[in-house]
Amino acid sequence: MKKHFAVVTGASSGIGKEFARQLAREGYPLVLVARRKERLEELKAELEKKGTTCLLITADLSKTAECIRLVEELEEIPVSIFINNAGFGDCGSFLDTDAKKELEMIDVNIKAMHLLMKKMLYSMEQQGHGYLLNVASSAGLLPAGPYMATYYATKAYVASLTRAVAAELKQKNSNVYVGALCPGPVDTEFNDVANVEFALPGITPEYCASYAISQMKRRKTVIVPTLTLKAATTFARFIPQKLLIDIVGHQQKKKLTK
Repeated sequence: MKKHFAVVTGASSGIGKEFARQLAREGYPLVLVARRKERLEELKAELEKKGTTCLLITADLSKTAECIRLVEELEEIPVSIFINNAGFGDCGSFLDTDAKKELEMIDVNIKAMHLLMKKMLYSMEQQGHGYLLNVASSAGLLPAGPYMATYYATKAYVASLTRAVAAELKQKNSNVYVGALCPGPVDTEFNDVANVEFALPGITPEYCASYAISQMKRRKTVIVPTLTLKAATTFARFIPQKLLIDIVGHQQKKKLTK
């Protein structure tokens, strides 16, 4: 077993749960973080049967105090991988979507991600090594997303911040890595929470996590799991932004659950 832990936020479902399973198979002891204690305990039982050490931290990362508590609880734990995965979305016209849900989305997708990234990167710099992966979205590589406006904006923040900090670390020849995973649709509970039906077929969380880990180990800054999305996000750079936003909005509007 490796001596340093891997930490996964949003570990109770979807991509986060799959990151936990795959890092356990690589021999990492785990710290699993999520709001839903029962689901964390189920995952812990599953992984401990296979010999993985699992520590659980229940936290609502929409609350700054909970983020700070998480960081404090991790201070005595040697962490070599931090998967900054917690987040959610919503779909609908900006005039119709719920403001409370959107502000909670900003709290989790931006404020919690930012604070945990900052604190964990500082700790990794102090110890001289580490990997931190922010789970963003291919949405964050586009200029805007009508009908998922707030979600696209939060993920653009994640992608922009990650790229900037990665450049800073590279310039100082740091051994610490930071990257952003930018998948398209993944077959998880995200669709139900976001009230959305995707037009493109989703990839499995197993493939998404496996690809992300392999590219993280190769120190790739922006990780896009499929060739289709790689081509789409590359091609998008050559389209006028107004036209691209109109195209994205047209596709997003078709996703709205009937």
